[in-house]
Amino acid sequence: MRNNTSSEFLYQLFALILALILVHTVYVTLIRPNADAILQQQLAREAAGEPYVAERSFYIVVKDYEQESCFVLMLWACAIMGYKARRSLDERQLLTQPLVAVGEGGRVLPEDVRQLSRPIQALPDSQRGYLLPRALLAALQRFGSTRNIQDVSSAVGEVLDTESDRLDSELSMVRYIAWAIPSIGFIGTVRGIGEALSQAYKAVQGDIAGVTASLGVAFNSTFIALVISIVLMFMLHQLQLLQERLVLDTHSYCDSNLLRHLKTD
Repeated sequence: MRNNTSSEFLYQLFALILALILVHTVYVTLIRPNADAILQQQLAREAAGEPYVAERSFYIVVKDYEQESCFVLMLWACAIMGYKARRSLDERQLLTQPLVAVGEGGRVLPEDVRQLSRPIQALPDSQRGYLLPRALLAALQRFGSTRNIQDVSSAVGEVLDTESDRLDSELSMVRYIAWAIPSIGFIGTVRGIGEALSQAYKAVQGDIAGVTASLGVAFNSTFIALVISIVLMFMLHQLQLLQERLVLDTHSYCDSNLLRHLKTD
């Protein structure tokens, strides 16, 4: 479990670095040059006195630093959720395997615990730390030591409850990112409105270009942040649903393949 924790930390660290490099590269090479070119064309037409409608280009909407930060956090959160979703899917594959070889109508006595535990203990180290093997081993060990079926059921419930709490706590970083993204958007709003107010004297003189550009920063940053937050919250909900189903299906597996076959005499 400790190795999994350290490897997941390294994965999250490298995912953040990669997201920073990837997003910043796209901004430097594609988004900001195109946005600057469009703004220069608009300023040239305005200086020439030509009538025009300001183009609401995607490059202009996402060109500012707040939007760049939001995209970095979005990719980082997606990488974290993708890692956890893949692990949950790998764990679900064990639910299709007969880890406990008990036929229909068979009985499991306390003397059978060691024999039934061997296939589970023979699993690779990466799989032995999954939820289903841990729940089955806890149930078999409790049954062998107490010979009490109720205690076995309690042992399985404790493992599943602990796993549910662990899975929920490990999503705290994703929840923080989903909260931080709208906050970054509001920071862009405050910055844009502040810049617009500092150029109010130019608007009084008839030059509203600076004010409109600053207000664009304010509204565009909030717009992008809220859209990204909605997408992330949907993905987070789907991941939580996947994890909850894993816990419930593991309980059903233990009940149908082991608990109902336990006999004390």
